[in-house]
Amino acid sequence: MQRTALIMAGGKGLRMGQALPKQFLLLDGKPVLMHTLSTFGLLKPDVRIVLVLPADQIDYWQSLCETYAFTLPHTIVQGGHCRFDSVKNGLAAVDEAGLVAIHDGVRPLVSTALIERCYAAAATHGSALPVTPLIESLRQVEANGNHAVDRTAYRLVQTPQTFSAALIKQAYAQADRNDYTDDAAVYEAMGRVVHLVEGERQNIKITEGADLELAAFYLERSV
Repeated sequence: MQRTALIMAGGKGLRMGQALPKQFLLLDGKPVLMHTLSTFGLLKPDVRIVLVLPADQIDYWQSLCETYAFTLPHTIVQGGHCRFDSVKNGLAAVDEAGLVAIHDGVRPLVSTALIERCYAAAATHGSALPVTPLIESLRQVEANGNHAVDRTAYRLVQTPQTFSAALIKQAYAQADRNDYTDDAAVYEAMGRVVHLVEGERQNIKITEGADLELAAFYLERSV
């Protein structure tokens, strides 16, 4: 069964306060995105890598690959106007008979163990959504005030969100909205049940400067 990693890298870096998109910022001497692809590359040749990039970032990425001698084989697909369209474009390059792991390009600390766990669960259940429990108290804010809620009833969602390729392709073909926050929501909208798997606390998404510093700390600690 073909296993594909669909790496989504369309960030602009606005919350980072940087002109350079966050996936291209340096982490331990090389762009964040290269760390992400390299982890999936450890699973090759069993995993095919498809990278989805905005049209105006493709040439720059290719120049980075030359600069850093990054030769890991991967297919580049041009993204769309929003993440929803970009995922659809990426899925068009995925074998329908296999499994696809859809992952944020700015989650460079994902482990091969988590990736394998997601593929295994998706093979059995059709989907796999990595989540972690909340460790802080949670409150719900309403128009007339706010109140505490039971944090044990909630989970933080991560990627790679992994699916039967045929089912997630079907979900994206049926859906016609751009307000979904992740791929699991699109899959769920088709009437499917999303299967949860244990995520990893260090599998952080880099959106702000402090996240980049934390990722560097995790990397240094893992050496």
